[in-house]
Parts: sequence; C-alpha cells; structure tokens
Amino acid sequence: MRTRYAAALFGVSVLLAAGCSSTSPTTNAGPIRGPQQPMATPLVGSVIAPPIPVPATDGRVHLAYEVQLTNVLSQEVALTSLAVLDRDVSLLKLAGERLADWTRVVGSPTPTTKIGPAQTAIVWLDVALEKDAAVPQQLVHAISLSLSDPKPPLFPATMTIDIAPTAVQSRKPIAISPPLSGPDWLDGDGCPPGLRPGGAPSGTSAHRMALNPIDGQLWAAERYAIDYVQLRPDGALFSGDRSKLNSYSYFGADIRAVSDGPVVAAVDGLPEQIPGASPTGLELNQYAGNHIVQDLGDGNYALYAHIKTGAVKVKVGDRLTAGQVIGAVGNTGNSDAPHLHFHVMSTPDPLRSNGLPFVFTEFRLDSRVSEPADNLNVLFDGKPAPMQPGLTARDENSVMPMELDVMTYADR
Repeated sequence: MRTRYAAALFGVSVLLAAGCSSTSPTTNAGPIRGPQQPMATPLVGSVIAPPIPVPATDGRVHLAYEVQLTNVLSQEVALTSLAVLDRDVSLLKLAGERLADWTRVVGSPTPTTKIGPAQTAIVWLDVALEKDAAVPQQLVHAISLSLSDPKPPLFPATMTIDIAPTAVQSRKPIAISPPLSGPDWLDGDGCPPGLRPGGAPSGTSAHRMALNPIDGQLWAAERYAIDYVQLRPDGALFSGDRSKLNSYSYFGADIRAVSDGPVVAAVDGLPEQIPGASPTGLELNQYAGNHIVQDLGDGNYALYAHIKTGAVKVKVGDRLTAGQVIGAVGNTGNSDAPHLHFHVMSTPDPLRSNGLPFVFTEFRLDSRVSEPADNLNVLFDGKPAPMQPGLTARDENSVMPMELDVMTYADR
C-alpha cells in the first residue's frame, strides 16, 4: 500500500507536537529518548536476522546478514552509500556500483541504488573481520541518501541516517563433519562469497540472495547453503551428454550424516530431473526434492536436498551417527544438474527458516576456482573451470568453506 507524502508528514507533525524533544526528554514514566533530537527518516528498516560470526577459509571472520529498507515517501530515494558501524568505527562501506551490486528492490533482479515510492529493498551484507579482531556486540547502518523533491526542514535534499540497529549474536556456529567423502568437491553458490584480488567482495551468490516469502514473512533459509558438485580429474563437471545423469561421475555418491541426531523429515519418491533444464511447475514442498532434515541440537537443523530417487536410507525418528550413509547424490526437485544442496537452518522447514552458519571440523582445501564466480559457467559447457593461481593446498580446521573452494573430505 502506497503512503502519500501528506499522510507521512502529518504523522511526523503529530509526533513533534506531542512535546518529545531533546530539551524535554522525560515524563513521569521516565526517559522517552536519549539526548538526540528525533529525526524524520525517508527510510525505515530492520535486519532479517541478527548475524552470527563465522570463521572462513580466507582467514577472516564473517558476519553475513540482510538489511530490509522501506521507502515511506511518495518520491524516489537514491542511496549514495551505506556504512556498517561498530559505534563510530566503520567496518564496511558500500557506495556507487558496489552498493548497487548488493541491493535489490523486492521482486526485481536488477542491481540498484534507487528505491521507488513505497518500495522495499534488501541490502545483502558481509562484514569481514580480521581473524584476531574483536567481534562487535552491536551494529548500526549509516545510510547517505538524496531526494529528488526535498521537503526541508524534515526531508532535505541530502541526508545521512542511522537505521536498522542489530545485536551480533553471541552463539557459536555448530561444528560438524562434511556431508560427503573424497576429493574435488566444489562449493558452488556458497557463503561467504569469494574475494577479488585486493580483497573486494565478488558479489552475492544465488543462495545468498534467495529470500522466501512464506506465511507473511521473508526467510533467508539458504544464507549459508552449499551446492556440492564433484570435479573430474581433468577439472570438468561431466563427460559426454550433458542431459544424461550417468555423464556425471558423482551421481549416486554417498551422502553422510554430519553429526549425531534424529531424523525429523524424510522424503523419497520424487523423480529425477533432466540435467541442463530448469524444472517448472513444482509445488512448494517439492523444491528440495527428495530430502532429509536432521535435528543437530541447540536449534540447528541440517538439510540434505535433491537426493537420488529411491536412495533415502532413513526414516523419521531414526537417530543418526556422524558419518552414517543416509542417501545418495541425485537431481530431484528444483535442480538442473546432479548435486547435493546442504545447509543448516533455524527450523525443520527447508524454506520457512533462517540459514545458520556452520564450520567443518576438518578438511583439506585443495584449490579454488578463480574469480569471478561466473567462471563456474564453463563447467556446464563441459570444460574445466580455471583455478586460482598460487593457492597452496592446506589442511583446514573449524572453518566454513567459501564459495568456489575445491576440497577433499576424508573417507569415513
């Protein structure tokens, strides 16, 4: 529903007329506001979920989250910059094209820095801290903006507003084992995103930008999701006819439980999709294909999705042990090539949940596809993806893989 400027202005006028000001900050009920003068803002906002710090293979600690912004005016608001602040210290600043890369109006795939009248936009953020840096307890977002039709003194032509304060959660990412075994497993569409030379973020992945409008709320279930595919010894994804499942040597590879814990959902019997074609006409409960949801404890649930038809080896109520074979890599549900979609989430519902970070107890980082992430597209042409030069293989412990990482997971 659109808000007319006159109605918004009237609401602010009523607020000011009520006598809430910095010179009269208290009533019999105690303080109404701190020492700052109230400020009318063209945008209102909040975070979808407070961030949880997670260490990654780049040696940094990442805070990945989303800010939702709504324009309350009947004119366009143009964003010029967004800074993530820990008190008065800027941890991340996005401006111009970089800000547009991370911003979308809800319902539009187009990068933008402009939010139309009564529109809502999402800004995806990844604050990367040095490994030994103090993790902030609270964040706020300083947004600089401009208006095409200013209405001073309440709405001048340019403004900088503080918006969407959020706590940083103190909980730790769950530590689990990898869900697969063997060499050359590629983290596709993962989070945090990879880095360009010089440390600039490469942009957002398809998982990272997926927001599910379910039951009247936006959910970022795939915030930390990984699509796993296994590269062949020559670095290619498949050999032969791309549309044939047996062209992918890892089709049918064992999927393993990442931790101990009971099965709370198990679906089998959905058909395999044709590789190279995007499925259509799926019902909401078919997007994960054949899948398993496992309760990992402490509010963490694991999703193993797109499992091979007839390969689900467990049922609801079964208690799994870490490393147990529970299924096989397939191509069911919303899938256009065989892969394992894996993520950890806040509820047992694969879509109606918020993604939670996790770390793998141990694995070997062998290589990384070179930036940009679009280099992965050559895999679907049957060619090997180019690898980042100069990366020395190393063992990793208690970190999250990053998008484009290629890894070996120990046999169990």
